[in-house]
Amino acid sequence: MATRPVRVYADTSVYGGAFDDEFRKGSVAFLEQVGEGRFELVISGLCRDEIEGAPARVRRLFAAVENLAELVETTEPAARLRDAYLAAGIVSAAYDTDALHVALATVSGCSIIVSWNFKHIVHVQKTPLYNAVNALHGYDAIRICSPPEVIEYGEEGI
Repeated sequence: MATRPVRVYADTSVYGGAFDDEFRKGSVAFLEQVGEGRFELVISGLCRDEIEGAPARVRRLFAAVENLAELVETTEPAARLRDAYLAAGIVSAAYDTDALHVALATVSGCSIIVSWNFKHIVHVQKTPLYNAVNALHGYDAIRICSPPEVIEYGEEGI
């Protein structure tokens, strides 16, 4: 019996990471595995809006990946969950878009969010806080990872 691909939200940093020396291998490997059908990719209008100001090569990559993904927009439940993260002090209002990425991933039923944002999203102290707020609002826990943490490695690695 075939298993359904894991539903994963990739925030904006993953696409820019494909062109950064430090993050290239992880972003490219993740996006290749999206193309192979290993992940059911979810992107958001927020990502699309943030990508508009990115270099042309990042915009082209996002446009190519957009055809493989489900697009979700900001809804009232996502905005309420973002506000709950802010009220809980997980991040400050100055970083409300980071909280919105996590809320969009959670509300859209993703199992995982991938990001290179180690300050406000992929952080060992923040993950349990996001998930505590999720539980209080009736949402499932979400795994918060960097791309290398979710990709399958062949015998050669990445």
